[in-house]
Amino acid sequence: MKNLFDVSGKVAVVTGGSRGIGAMIARGFVENGVKTYITARKQVELDATAAELSKLGECIAIASDLSTLEGVTAFADEIKSREEKVDILVNNAGATWGAQIDEFPEAGWDKVMDLNVKSLFFLTQQLLPAMRNAGDAEDPARVINIASVNGFFYPGPGMNTYSYSSSKAAVVHLTKHLSADLVKDHINVNGIAPGFFPSKMTAFALENHEAEVAAANPRGRIGSPEDAAGTAIYLSSRASAWVIGETIILDGGQCATAH
Repeated sequence: MKNLFDVSGKVAVVTGGSRGIGAMIARGFVENGVKTYITARKQVELDATAAELSKLGECIAIASDLSTLEGVTAFADEIKSREEKVDILVNNAGATWGAQIDEFPEAGWDKVMDLNVKSLFFLTQQLLPAMRNAGDAEDPARVINIASVNGFFYPGPGMNTYSYSSSKAAVVHLTKHLSADLVKDHINVNGIAPGFFPSKMTAFALENHEAEVAAANPRGRIGSPEDAAGTAIYLSSRASAWVIGETIILDGGQCATAH
C-alpha cells in the first residue's frame, strides 16, 4: 500500500488550466509525473502557465474555445490525435455571471450553462474512447468535474449568480449520472466542490478583504494550491478507485458549520 497516491506516468487533460484552480491542479499533476495537457481560450495566459509548469515536468498547452460544440470537438480531436489513452480528465473550465433578478439576461444564462454544463458533458463524451483505453477494474480512468459549494447551498445575499449556482448543481447531478453509466467502462466520475480559492471568479470578494474572508472560515484561511491539487491527485490515484459518483466539498469546513 505504499504507492496508493502515485499518479506518475499517467496522461491528464485539464480544462481552464491557465489560472485558478485549474492551474493549481495542473501543477500538482505535473510535479507528480503526470503528462498534462492544459487548455484555455486566451493563448498568452495559457502559454505563460505552460512555460512555468514545464520547468517542473511535462505540460502541453492547446488553446481552445469550449463554449461551443465545434470548439469542444476540435479540442478533443487534437487530444486524440496525440494520445491513444487519457487517464484523467478534469472538467474545470467555467464562467459566471451576476445581475439583479429583474435584469438577469438570457445571454448570461446561456453563456454559463453552455460552458459549465454542456461543454463538460460533450468533452467527456468526445474523450470516452481514449479513457476507455486507459482504465481497468483495478485503476480506472478518471473524470473529475469541478462543481462549487454554490451548487449545494444558497450563495448568500448579494450573490446574484443564478445561472452559475444552477449550473454547478447540474454538475453535481450530472457527475452521479455519468458515474453510473461509465463505471462499466472502467471510468470513475467524481467531482470537487470548492469553496473560497484565489481565482478570477473570487477576486471581487477577496480584493482588500482576504484576511476577513480567511478569518470567517473555520480553518482560518482560504484554499491553497495544495488543497486543490491534493484532492485531485487522490481522485486520480489508486487510493480512490472505489469512489464513484461523489462530489467532495472542499471548503475548509464552511458548509459543515453553516447554520
